[in-house]
Amino acid sequence: MAKILVTGGAGYVGSHACKALALSGHESVVFDNLSRGHTEFVKWGPLEEGDLLDADRLREVLKRHLPDAVMHFAALAYVGESVADPGRYYRNNVLGSLTLIEQMIMSGTTRLVFSSTCAVYGLPLKMPITETTPTNPINPYGRTKLAVERMLEDFDTSSGLRSVSLRYFNAAGADPDGEIGERHEPETHAIPRAIQSALGEGDIFEVFGTDYDTPDGTAVRDYIHVEDLARAHVRAIEYLLQGGETAAANLGTGRGTSVKEIIDAVARVSGRSPKVRNADRRPGDPPVLVADAARAGDLFGWAPEYTDIDDIVSTAVEWHRLETAR
Repeated sequence: MAKILVTGGAGYVGSHACKALALSGHESVVFDNLSRGHTEFVKWGPLEEGDLLDADRLREVLKRHLPDAVMHFAALAYVGESVADPGRYYRNNVLGSLTLIEQMIMSGTTRLVFSSTCAVYGLPLKMPITETTPTNPINPYGRTKLAVERMLEDFDTSSGLRSVSLRYFNAAGADPDGEIGERHEPETHAIPRAIQSALGEGDIFEVFGTDYDTPDGTAVRDYIHVEDLARAHVRAIEYLLQGGETAAANLGTGRGTSVKEIIDAVARVSGRSPKVRNADRRPGDPPVLVADAARAGDLFGWAPEYTDIDDIVSTAVEWHRLETAR
């Protein structure tokens, strides 16, 4: 059994990773400032409240718990917000990560799995996206994530810090047991917004662009179930603890789903159709983003279990209904 410090472990993907760690026999300690996380999502280990920019607090937590490795989810992650306030993103995502890395090395913890993103690729010209696709992020959010990846490579050289950067595509779904799920304020992700619209608890669902060069004219994305993401983080931690080298890997299903197909899936699963309004494309949105995730399988034996969009959506619908009933 390993002890893992999980920064951002009170958030959406981080909390699912904590449950996956517990199911794999590991212990998690959550480090979160709760600015966007939820105390009630911390169910599989203690919560240490603190901020990444607080070096003294990080040092104290690392010294007291002596984790074997770190899963690093803590980050701001809204593209539009990063464009409007890039300084906040560079302070939190880059300087916060640097503070964490330095305190880890000082405490003797030298294994880290980093929650990165497909946004590091920007607007790739070829699909599917492999790890050899040029990294050219087009917004501050993606640039901050790529900056952390570059830092991790440099600290590998200088200090022996081994890391895996997991570049995942569109996280979706919820814990099949209904214990945790997706809750953002405000909610910006397509599937929960479509569900809220279908169940009469949200705004009209806007489709940004219906004239893309795709089969139905709407943008296509690779939606990966959050439980598959969580399992991948556990596999990556175990890979590092067994002597694995620093690497980056995509996480996705390799299947694209259009916005219209999301709307249809929500209607099938929930029994109600979202209220839809067509809108103009958003600047910088590519028509298609689909992953080639073969490297994750080669490195640490991971493959997605959820590959049908109805199965992914059904867990999100069930979570939303449970949340409404609570």
